[in-house]
Amino acid sequence: MYKSYEKEIRRLAYKQIKKYPFFHILNRKQKKLVAQQILNDVVNNYNYDNEITPNLNELTNTPDIENTAGIMTIDQMKELIEHTNRNVFKLPVQNRDKFLKDPELIAIDKLLDNSIVNILLANDSYTPSERHIFPCQLLRAEILKAISYPEFSYRKFCDKQLNNMEQTANRTFACLHLNKKVFISHSQLSTFRSTLSFTQLCNLMVYVICQFMMSGRLGSPFQVLGIDSTDLAAKCCPRPLAKVKLPNGKNVRIYSEIDADCGKRRKKRDKSEFFVGYRLHTLVVINPLTGKACPLISLAAPPNHHDSLFTTQLMALAKAIGLKPDIILGDDAYGDSVDCEEVNQKYGFKLVCPAKPKVNTPENVDGDGKKVFINGYCETPMQYMGRTDSGHEYKCSALPDECFHFECCPKFREISLDSGFFGQIPEQVPLVDKLRGLRKHLERSFNLLKNREGLKEPRAKSQHGTLAMATFANMANLLIEIAGTRTTIKEENPQYTLELQDAA
Repeated sequence: MYKSYEKEIRRLAYKQIKKYPFFHILNRKQKKLVAQQILNDVVNNYNYDNEITPNLNELTNTPDIENTAGIMTIDQMKELIEHTNRNVFKLPVQNRDKFLKDPELIAIDKLLDNSIVNILLANDSYTPSERHIFPCQLLRAEILKAISYPEFSYRKFCDKQLNNMEQTANRTFACLHLNKKVFISHSQLSTFRSTLSFTQLCNLMVYVICQFMMSGRLGSPFQVLGIDSTDLAAKCCPRPLAKVKLPNGKNVRIYSEIDADCGKRRKKRDKSEFFVGYRLHTLVVINPLTGKACPLISLAAPPNHHDSLFTTQLMALAKAIGLKPDIILGDDAYGDSVDCEEVNQKYGFKLVCPAKPKVNTPENVDGDGKKVFINGYCETPMQYMGRTDSGHEYKCSALPDECFHFECCPKFREISLDSGFFGQIPEQVPLVDKLRGLRKHLERSFNLLKNREGLKEPRAKSQHGTLAMATFANMANLLIEIAGTRTTIKEENPQYTLELQDAA
């Protein structure tokens, strides 16, 4: 149950504004009048005595992943790749090596199978014989922009780079004719992003993730995943269209981007504490031997929701696409109010978060949770033996001649699971600090998405459009990693080897 009803009021107003006919073509003054009237009506007719129990997906405006049909697993994608004839789609440029000179574009061009992309993006009304522009060409245009022209607007990219007949390399990569004036406009790309379903976006990412796994560029199996978020400020006027103050003193605001909302960002010297936009929650794969981190798949949501609401959604997404990690790392926010044991039983993943300082330390355990004793008279730390059905088991490691209480000592002790020092992996496991320290590598992967793939200022006007742009950025990032033209595979350092099976 959500105690604050301001989110519920905004959700009800949001649904009515979405249903208002032709709202998107109104000018700003008309939108303000409509939004303010709808918001006032919702507040005046709202019953504050009702219990607030909205569906999580309705509250965050995210898909119900567990009940979403059609999401392919990595194993299913491998089978599709093996049994699909490559490039049934007839390429307009046959001698592609003559025009593609960039080694990175050549490598990525070979990775993108047009036939598979068209299969993944086809719908019931798909008629190839009546098309001049195919889904694979639109996707290639998005990938090209994310890789080579992230700072360009879509209008400038289409006019100067994609539809310019002199840009033979770009047109070849996008599978456009070199001697026919077949163009892709920025409005076509906008329609393409908005019409892609969540299932199609997931399957596109699974396609690239599958190739990333087979390439071996990570240098390690997908044993460790991380979950983290980053802020995406929307390119809209920060002044709200409508605003109303509730009896509890809090304000409800509706912005020109109806899906966007106001939230807090991480403290930065050159930016304000609040921003209007979205927050991108992402699953990131981490190589525990090198610290290499690569974003895999994301969810976009308004930033005024706590990160813990998306922990189970990201777990469900990982399970839906067939990822089977040993451990998933999260920060304090993702572990807040989340039952790690329940998550482990439902999804099969061990969620490891920093120990919460407010959790009471069990008796006869030192202050940092590193040493466990059998009782108050014991001076020999106990040895961690492993997990039981209800907690962690410890054994006395003292020899007969080292302890006066050896004969009468029970020698075994069990400590129940908690959200402090005795979570899914207790503090006594060797290198657990290094395992939690791997989270520091996630920030660099988000910096690449923002500054290299153009997510710093996403040029989309909806939550779904932002998710589509984030998907293309994630695809571009993995394709660049597979091509290997900008980075090299780091050598594995035995000093940081983590015995993940023992930890699990």
